[in-house]
Amino acid sequence: MNAADTAFILICSALVMFMTPGLALFYGGMARSKNVLGTIMHSFFLVGLATLVWVFIGYSLSFGTDHGGLIGGLDYLFLQGVGMEANGPVDNLPHLAFMIFQCMFAVITPALISGAYAERIRFGGFVAFSALWLVFVYSPMCHWVWGGGWMGAMGALDFAGGAVVHMSSAAAALAACLVLGKRKGYGKGAFIPHNLPMTITGASILWFGWFGFNAGSALAANGAAANAFVTTHVATAAAVIGWALMEKFHRGKATTLGAASGAVAGLVAITPAAGFVTPMGSVIIGLGGGVFCYLGVLLKVRLGYDDSLDVVGVHGVGGTWGALATGLFATASVGGTDGLFYGNPGQLWIQFVSVVATWVFCFSVSWVLLKIVDATLGLRVSEEEEVRGLDLSQHSEAGYQM
Repeated sequence: MNAADTAFILICSALVMFMTPGLALFYGGMARSKNVLGTIMHSFFLVGLATLVWVFIGYSLSFGTDHGGLIGGLDYLFLQGVGMEANGPVDNLPHLAFMIFQCMFAVITPALISGAYAERIRFGGFVAFSALWLVFVYSPMCHWVWGGGWMGAMGALDFAGGAVVHMSSAAAALAACLVLGKRKGYGKGAFIPHNLPMTITGASILWFGWFGFNAGSALAANGAAANAFVTTHVATAAAVIGWALMEKFHRGKATTLGAASGAVAGLVAITPAAGFVTPMGSVIIGLGGGVFCYLGVLLKVRLGYDDSLDVVGVHGVGGTWGALATGLFATASVGGTDGLFYGNPGQLWIQFVSVVATWVFCFSVSWVLLKIVDATLGLRVSEEEEVRGLDLSQHSEAGYQM
């Protein structure tokens, strides 16, 4: 074991944990005031729920002994055999340190989905779906990419979760939008964010925590971590500029909400590529993230689905672009293998296959899980509860007393 690596990963784990409360603020500020607590509760509650699902069974299904490239075994059920020794997937860290770092990824991923169905889901339905989704969607995806499964064996590059975190959550978000339907009055009146300073604060926390998310995925305090840290920051900076320029050309003014959304788009886009590209490559990936995600958000109006807080447009489009861009800009001089622009067109094809497989699997299974929960517990609040707001109808609270 390496003491410096262990300290680094424990700090990164704390940074990634902080991202989920940051996401709660980011989403909460974009909701209407009558739904602010209900929206924040989704992310905050998952810090508890997802952690227990992970330590009980999720970690074992993700990193246990491989079964056919599809799922891990029950070796680590209830964390049996997961202790202070370096007997886990990496030999420079205590097994517990690796497990808890991966736990924080499992925590934030279903929280990302919650932005799609904000302001209209029953709390009980949300809890049931999130727990089932972690077992039947997230754990297989994590195993496929990082746990010895078929996608990683194929050579797909996903440094910190373009497929595992962002595309998987976006595919589930799209399924949720279609199963739950639109919010009452959507398309007829303005649904205006009630607290943009809260959203900016949340975006700032996400940007800060994302250094743990991406740099920590090097799993050591080394040059790869430094490269991932730099590419993460540079790509995010470029995406803020890219989104702002799109707003200026399209609407005439750049907005604070757009700047915050652009930052998240850049963070998403660079996530799969952070450890495989140079800082100059990350500039192009970040600019593309800002531009493509802006267009992706506009797409929901044309296609007619109600993605409350733009999960599909930002995480789906950004994650897909980032995965494909990894196949373009990856270079063996940084890590991994070369991409198309460095003489290896085959890598782009591998990335494309991984993107299609992720979307198809995650959307299909999420759809089935949503239908099951809807038929048993119910997913959508009543029209009266929706009008009152989720704060009162689901939690008997109000975010503000005026």
